[in-house]
Amino acid sequence: MLITSVEQVNELWLTHILEASGALYQGRVTKVDMLIDARELSTSVRLGITYSEDATGSKPTKLFLKLVTLDMEDEFFGPSEVNYYQRDYVGIHDAPIPRTYDAVYSEKQGRYHILMDDLSDTHMTARDRMPTLGYGMALAESLATLHAHWWGKIRLSEIDEHIPDAQAIQEFTDMGKLGASFIIATCEDELKAHWPEVINRIYVSHPHLMVQRTQDDVGFTLIHGDMNRNNILVPINGERPLYLIDRQPFNWSLTVWLAVYDLAYAMVLYWDVKIRRALETHVLRHYHKCLIRQGITAYTWEQLWDDYRLCAMMGVYVATEWCRSQLNMDTHQYWMPMLQRTLTAVDDLQAANLL
Repeated sequence: MLITSVEQVNELWLTHILEASGALYQGRVTKVDMLIDARELSTSVRLGITYSEDATGSKPTKLFLKLVTLDMEDEFFGPSEVNYYQRDYVGIHDAPIPRTYDAVYSEKQGRYHILMDDLSDTHMTARDRMPTLGYGMALAESLATLHAHWWGKIRLSEIDEHIPDAQAIQEFTDMGKLGASFIIATCEDELKAHWPEVINRIYVSHPHLMVQRTQDDVGFTLIHGDMNRNNILVPINGERPLYLIDRQPFNWSLTVWLAVYDLAYAMVLYWDVKIRRALETHVLRHYHKCLIRQGITAYTWEQLWDDYRLCAMMGVYVATEWCRSQLNMDTHQYWMPMLQRTLTAVDDLQAANLL
């Protein structure tokens, strides 16, 4: 049953879901407390659960329910997030994904919901944690576990996922093209003198490099695509286990791409420049070793490094997309640092030499 309103969440429904998921062997849910955070396109509900005295099983006492509306005028969400929790990584040992008890997607109703463990007692978002080598290693391990599972076009075809064609790549890269022109015209004083030319070169030449890279499927997998700090849950104490949440691509997003893009997204767009410079090679080396341990042996370090450089430039698309229809100064504090960090990484990695 699709949950579209918090009014549908009750003791009977939760008892049924927990029984079906194997979390409740006998007994029932007797009380549900709810803390609701309603937004324009989604509602998050933290659930506190009380059971009858005869209840047995793992009996989770705290759950997190996410209700999502698909349609956002000119773009929409598909079933990717539901698949992420319920299909794509089921059965993988130590998959860095919270336990999920129920998830239902309905294109007809334009909604979906996901019910999972509430980890707020033990974890916090990476937004509140300064990256360390240990954190970077844990992130590399978690992403390698997910990436190796759908490595290459043959595996991807089993779930009807495919390496994007030129049209899909162009649609993705074009989303921020107008935004880039707004930013260059208005915020040039916040960019180094050579950066506007680098941005323009990326928009002209980089999509062609992306298309060329798709001719060899080594390195491609099902990606998360949005490894921002809010989508990474780190332990309040220690560094493991780490959880990756909210794979929620738009209809124009790339859902299959070079695996190392997820690490580039996290480190280039969000890490302090000095921290990235100090840690990125160590993290990438560890990621490569983790892939080998997962059985990915035909992907060389040299190819991974070149792919990382290619993916680092994609941060320009991510940052400028924030201004795709107008110069969005209300969110300037988010996209401008992302753009500056990306262009600094492009310089550091001499990535523009690939263009």
